[in-house]
Amino acid sequence: MANRRWHLLVNGKVQGVYYRASTEQTARRLGLTGWVRNLPDGRVEILAEGELPQLDALRTWCLAGPKEAVVNGVSVHEEAPTNEFTGFRTIH
Repeated sequence: MANRRWHLLVNGKVQGVYYRASTEQTARRLGLTGWVRNLPDGRVEILAEGELPQLDALRTWCLAGPKEAVVNGVSVHEEAPTNEFTGFRTIH
């Protein structure tokens, strides 16, 4: 399968509830590469590359997030993969 690249935006109560750290753990477990960060408007932004089944699993996880989170929505935009990442990390 070919790599794909998804840009996800998660809104709701997703900052201050370990969303980024949990996303990083989940993405690494799924073998995805990319990053996660908080946005000033309260959303969490994720850029992930990998195979479609793993990206789908990440999106499904994002809809719930960690137990402290309250997710109101997740938008997904597909982009052309760049294969520039070697792992998955939290950026600030």
